[in-house]
Amino acid sequence: MRPEILNRYFASASTLKGIGAKVEKTLAALVRPQSGEAATTDLPARLVDLLFHLPVGVIDRRNRPTIANLPQSGIITIEAQVGRHKPPPRHNKRVPYRVEVFDETGSLPLVFFHSHGPYLERTLPEGETRFISGKIEWYGGTPQIVHPDHILTAAQFADMPLLEPVYPLSAGVSGKVLGKAIRQILGDVPELSEWQDAAWMAARRLPAFQDALESLHNPQDTTGLEADSPNRQRLAYDELLANQLALSLVRRHMKRASGRPLKGDGKARQRIVDALPFSLTVSQEFAVSEILADMAAPDRMLRLLQGDVGAGKTIVGLLAMATAAEAGAQSALMVPTDILARQHIAGIEPLARAAGLRAAVLTGREKGAVRKQVLDGLAVGDVDILIGTHALFQEGVDFSDLGLVIIDEQHRFGVHQRLALQSKSKRPSDLLVMTATPIPRTLALTAYGDMDITRLTGKPAGRQPIDTRVMPLDKLNQVVDGLDRAISQGKRAYWVCPLVEESDLIDKTAAEARFASLQSRFGNRVGLVHGRMKGIEKDAVMTRFKDGELSILVSTTVIEVGVDVPEASIMIIENAERFGLAQLHQLRGRVGRGSDASSCVLIYDGVLGETAAARLKTMRETEDGFVIAEEDLKLRGSGEVLGTRQSGVASFRLADLALHGELLQAARDDAKMILETDSNLTGPRSNALRILLYLFERDDAIRLLSAG
Repeated sequence: MRPEILNRYFASASTLKGIGAKVEKTLAALVRPQSGEAATTDLPARLVDLLFHLPVGVIDRRNRPTIANLPQSGIITIEAQVGRHKPPPRHNKRVPYRVEVFDETGSLPLVFFHSHGPYLERTLPEGETRFISGKIEWYGGTPQIVHPDHILTAAQFADMPLLEPVYPLSAGVSGKVLGKAIRQILGDVPELSEWQDAAWMAARRLPAFQDALESLHNPQDTTGLEADSPNRQRLAYDELLANQLALSLVRRHMKRASGRPLKGDGKARQRIVDALPFSLTVSQEFAVSEILADMAAPDRMLRLLQGDVGAGKTIVGLLAMATAAEAGAQSALMVPTDILARQHIAGIEPLARAAGLRAAVLTGREKGAVRKQVLDGLAVGDVDILIGTHALFQEGVDFSDLGLVIIDEQHRFGVHQRLALQSKSKRPSDLLVMTATPIPRTLALTAYGDMDITRLTGKPAGRQPIDTRVMPLDKLNQVVDGLDRAISQGKRAYWVCPLVEESDLIDKTAAEARFASLQSRFGNRVGLVHGRMKGIEKDAVMTRFKDGELSILVSTTVIEVGVDVPEASIMIIENAERFGLAQLHQLRGRVGRGSDASSCVLIYDGVLGETAAARLKTMRETEDGFVIAEEDLKLRGSGEVLGTRQSGVASFRLADLALHGELLQAARDDAKMILETDSNLTGPRSNALRILLYLFERDDAIRLLSAG
């Protein structure tokens, strides 16, 4: 049960004056978390959501420039006399209504589209003085204000705050309405007990929680809003401490559910190593030794295996599964897509067979007798390794003795699904999470702080570097000519079309258009794969590409994760400026997997913005996924790097991991110390810390605390 003192914080925004049902719904889309554990689409905006929606700037009405000295950008306030009104022609509503205003230094047009003339005549009577606030815009070298935010008399202006916060807004929500609502809340919510350590607060000179909120929503200048200001640091640290304390409680709970030692004799594992066409890298051997030590211990394994693209995580996972089989237990390998499940079974099954183990696949496509055969084998223990999608933890999938769960590309599933598959185990199973998305250190601590982390570095022997080039779209013909020459030499290429507005349908259209244009030149040597195709259709095209029947595979980002065609050595990414760094790195990682020299061409359209240019420059300069991940965090911020809008990874509203990394480490240390000295949160800070967890919606951790 949420503490009663927080009820007002979590009340609907519709309880505020001036916020009706329609505005409240619009507010919810703007301020309610759209990713992470609290994500939802139809729940109301709450007061806490508004409080945590921080300003990004300040309107300062203390300094009012003359018209001749207007700045190039920003929101300005001027004192001016109203001149002539210039309404649009009677039958041409597309022409805006203009009102000239002037002072002793010059004149300035106010521009209104679709406006009501009589209203403007009342608001801006000719010859009178008005105070006008709005965003300055320059059109043809002349300044103008389109739809001013405020048009006020001297008396009205005297009642306006000289300093006003500027909030991120969306259509249907004005800054005036949002600011008024937040000012109501600040005077209405109860004060909360201090949950932070007094010595830490004093050393960092941090304000109290309520004081920090008050100051941020009533800024005196923009410096008070910056990430390193004491107010922002205070709230960021609160959010990070809630995150780290919750993860520590999850980790302790899972470790308490005592595991069992899974020790093998090494025979099956050795047969797999002997069957490999290459030797394990030093990094792979180290990762295997860490995992096997975890499995042999009586506590449950909770480990994240991070490997860059092509670092060889699958083999490490297979050796762990072979060890579980040697100990008499079964393993489950869960992957995000049908394509990846079938690719894994194709690679793993021959090696498992060489070791005397039986591997099977189970996705939504297995039906009838085939499905029954797999399920029967699983139930009696004949299937040692089961590979599949989320179908693995559905009703009717019963293991004889599940000892090891491996989740590949965990961030595609969401945090809650991390535990769902383990419920299939009669006894607590070991958990290994694998990801080919290199995760920045700070983000790994917040998303996987409940786990031990192993990094696979380097690539298997024989892998060639990838030559990466950046080219504008107007040189597309040169790219296609080069592709023609490469194909005539027997090479194979991916051509990836852009992600547009998160829409499979639009992606499909873009991919089909490129497919048609390439097909007109290369005929039946071109294939097409997109997210709206049925699994069996995708597999058929992928098989033809893998077997060499197709030379070019046009696709959307369905090939981003795990698709493995070593013979493909060319990657062309169209509209590369629309992709995130991590995604570009994943896509590039589809080539360079064989012994041939490989290349990647990043095609951009139009003039590159600063962030897009920085991304493409990074791609050109390095193939190190961990360097790329850190750069991605700097460029995009923590909210997007793991694709958190599609996953259950908690995103942050007050903390910025690219800027608050030092605070995160302090929060981790503090959480550890709290639980070491007060394991059940019953000490002096306990009630306040529980309120902190509820305030930042880490309620699951409280339930684990209650469960013991």
